[in-house]
Amino acid sequence: MRVLLQEHLDKRSPGQCEHPVKDADGVERKPTRAQPRKIETVFGTVTLERAGYGLKGTESLHPLDAELNLPDERYSLELRRRIAIEAAKSSFNETMDSIDRATGGHVPKRQIEELVKRAAQDFDAFYETRHGTAGKNADAGSVLVISVDGKGVTMLKRDLRQQTRKAAEERAHKMGTRLSKGEKKNAKRMACVATVYTIKPFVRTPEEVINQSGCTLAKRPRAGPEQKRVWASLEKEPEQVIAEALTEARHRDPTGDKIWVALVDGNKPQIRHLRHMAQENEIELTIVVDIIHVIEYLWSAGRAFHPESGPKLESWVQHRLLEVLRGKASLMAGGMRRSATLRGLSANDRKPVDICANYLLTYAPYLRYDHYLDQGLPIASGVIEGACRHLVKDRMDVTGARWSLSGAEAVLRLRALRSSHDFDEYWPFHETCEHKRTHQARYAGGIVPPTTASHPNRKRAHLRIIK
Repeated sequence: MRVLLQEHLDKRSPGQCEHPVKDADGVERKPTRAQPRKIETVFGTVTLERAGYGLKGTESLHPLDAELNLPDERYSLELRRRIAIEAAKSSFNETMDSIDRATGGHVPKRQIEELVKRAAQDFDAFYETRHGTAGKNADAGSVLVISVDGKGVTMLKRDLRQQTRKAAEERAHKMGTRLSKGEKKNAKRMACVATVYTIKPFVRTPEEVINQSGCTLAKRPRAGPEQKRVWASLEKEPEQVIAEALTEARHRDPTGDKIWVALVDGNKPQIRHLRHMAQENEIELTIVVDIIHVIEYLWSAGRAFHPESGPKLESWVQHRLLEVLRGKASLMAGGMRRSATLRGLSANDRKPVDICANYLLTYAPYLRYDHYLDQGLPIASGVIEGACRHLVKDRMDVTGARWSLSGAEAVLRLRALRSSHDFDEYWPFHETCEHKRTHQARYAGGIVPPTTASHPNRKRAHLRIIK
């Protein structure tokens, strides 16, 4: 295959132009000698000799490079595509080994890191162009869900946020080999993870939500998320990612016919940004605090009354969870505080009770689960939790890895494209953008003059045996 590709390139060489070749400034370039270049492809290394057009003191233009859409660097776009796919799945070292095993090309690790960044650079532009196809989700589920969460990524010190970097520089640990209780490495930067999807309503009663065998959520079959898109960013601030999520949602429901729901874990800045942006854009948005987080607070409070695991603890949590699902979160908060006072629990022993009660009271406006269930809205943030695990943790939390900001952002973008099943649509868009940047931008009017065959008088293709 390498020999066949080499023959094809030889057939296309030298790629001379019959029409004048003008650069972006409209200056006509003069023909120069044919200039060879090496190209690393999936079949191996090939050589292309192409005609150059230039002037003294300027970089030559090569119209044949533009026709073949060759990058400036050595590595072909198809090889770059293979690298993007592999780097999104596994480490850069494993990507290098995979390329060596499955192709005839070879790319060193440092070049792989750079090619991954270039492969992901059109991520935002790709989704902006998709907003031109509004209304394609009209037949999807009537509930439109937005969910945002955060996940830490271990970074190089220079790429930490200013506050975290300052804490890392000032930290003084008690021991040199281990962290003591309460100490942190201060080495992580939070990636903001977002998802937008539609889903069909699923009406239930509080009793149907709770598993009869215990205080866990019942696994009743329901329709899954439709047309789910997930993404994450380390570079952008959370409010920027939230704004992107609302833009994506608006694109899916431009007429506002669907029920908009935002599933959160109780992060106050997230809720504040969501409320502000919804009000600013005149969006009727229902904010729901994830029931899974509520359950964890209830378990912690229950152990203050029943330290030993057993039926009593389970029954205590199940009763209060059922009442919370019935919309009585504030009553449960007051009840558990009175119970702690009547039992004479010390301030330290009742601390988890007060924390749980404060949580229920603070987020009471977003814990109206009885209304949410009546409308068939989702109340658990399993989709965004899964996105945090699959999109960030499974790839970025490699033992001993410390990421640069640009490298981590590129990998997250490529993983997001694959998780959202958009990579196959993205790559032709990226190749088109590469052609515009690398070639069209260098010619007058963005038009690359066509090249002629090496033997213009030959009417039929010539075949010969290749040993």
